[in-house]
Amino acid sequence: MKTPHLTPWRLAGLLAAAVALLLVACTKPAQPAPAGATLVLKAGSPGPVINPNIYGQFAEHLGHCIYGGVWVGPDSPIPNTRGIRNDVVAALRELHVPNVRWPGGCFADEYHWKNGIGPREQRPKMINTHWGGVVEDNSFGTHEFMDFCEQIGTQPYVCGNVGSGTVQEMMEWVEYMTSDADSPMANLRRKNGHDKPWKVPYFAVGNESWGCGGSMRPEYYADEFRRYNTFIKNYPGNRLYRVAGGSNGNDLNWTEVLMAVAAKQMNGLSLHYYTLPSGNNWQKKGSATEFDEAAWMATLRNTLHMEELLTKHSAIMDKYDPQKRVGLIVDEWGTWYDVEPGTNPGFLYQQNTLRDAIVAGLNFNLFHQHADRVAGANIAQMVNVLQTMILTDGPKMTVTPTYWVFEMYQVHQGATSLPVELTTPDYKLGDQAIPAVSASASRDAAGKVHLSLVNTDPQQPVTVTCTLEGLAAKAVTGRILTAAEMNARNTFEAPNAVKPVPFTGASLAGATLTVALPAKSVVVLEL
Repeated sequence: MKTPHLTPWRLAGLLAAAVALLLVACTKPAQPAPAGATLVLKAGSPGPVINPNIYGQFAEHLGHCIYGGVWVGPDSPIPNTRGIRNDVVAALRELHVPNVRWPGGCFADEYHWKNGIGPREQRPKMINTHWGGVVEDNSFGTHEFMDFCEQIGTQPYVCGNVGSGTVQEMMEWVEYMTSDADSPMANLRRKNGHDKPWKVPYFAVGNESWGCGGSMRPEYYADEFRRYNTFIKNYPGNRLYRVAGGSNGNDLNWTEVLMAVAAKQMNGLSLHYYTLPSGNNWQKKGSATEFDEAAWMATLRNTLHMEELLTKHSAIMDKYDPQKRVGLIVDEWGTWYDVEPGTNPGFLYQQNTLRDAIVAGLNFNLFHQHADRVAGANIAQMVNVLQTMILTDGPKMTVTPTYWVFEMYQVHQGATSLPVELTTPDYKLGDQAIPAVSASASRDAAGKVHLSLVNTDPQQPVTVTCTLEGLAAKAVTGRILTAAEMNARNTFEAPNAVKPVPFTGASLAGATLTVALPAKSVVVLEL
């Protein structure tokens, strides 16, 4: 090939082009390398036990949570045991559910328990004024709920009616459920087919008494709690853990008053907080499935507000209860979006995506970190309502991404929390930033250590370098929950679109554990 002759003008042109290319290369922003986080797992400095009740469920007479979700009746073609769906029972048994809160929620303070006992065809009907204005036929009552609890292997957490009920009504319900005496209510239970009393370890004295439970001031409710609580008795063989109705999220004064006036009478104090992408805009909350990254960021940022709530309410409780005898019970939490198009607005039916799974992982890590005070939590709700475990449609059923986080995290139930010191980069979007990585760890009764990690960044992986102190780990295994899209979800047609799979991105080298944490993922490791 003939070499071209380099004239001075050609040489100058080549030099100019080279300079231009160099300037472009210098001014083009470099692609950031995957961010790194560091974590120190202090296995030699155990913390408090993670109360299994943190993994509690909530079943309200709302939409298709009970009717169609749990209860189909004994004559239904849907496979059931004494009217309770077999597929739902089987799915919940896999979660080792510690307790189920029932019958509400707002419904609890309009529920009169005597309407839900005796022959079903003779039970009086009522209007469910809170949730859709539908007729409640009371076919699912005390006996059916207790049967459901026994079928899934859980403990009942019953919420009593303060708002529209009487002291005598609540007192008699506790006697009906838990007394083995030759007494009017115990004999009524026997007449209705259950000879021996049930164990009812957890009982709430009202629900959201600041709102749908009576629009009360904290001073008034504190006195009412003390009055009602006086007449609910511990019958032989059953001891009640008494939960006072607590704050609506940021209302610190409610907690201050309740602890000052009634701390000695209570075992637990509730807290309710819901995650909305829109913050406090309850009129337009946002779609459960059709959202962009800005809504992803807003949802996770609002979820992390739980940390501030746990810290501030715990600090008030510490002032009146330094021994931490009273547990903080977060018995309503989860995401709340606009209902699915075409569904009854009062039924609160929403789909459930990978975003909800990330929310669940973040909340569990926070509950673990506050295990000294958080003694229970109940996600809202169990079937077909809000951030649910299970969706049903007639005979069809599928579990949600949130269900799988409960299934993965159950290794922490009753385990001893282990401190983690985490340094993480931020996940940033515009002028918003949150920690990219969330973590918690525990050691179970068999000595196995479990480390749970969440990557909130939907775009970037994070390498987490963990130093293991007080732990000579020999092997690491794990599972991961993630998907290609932020709004990935399970449907009746594709029930396994979002499901845990084995995780191979963790490696051990002496006392160092390295984890390649993919974007928008939940990972649970066993050491």
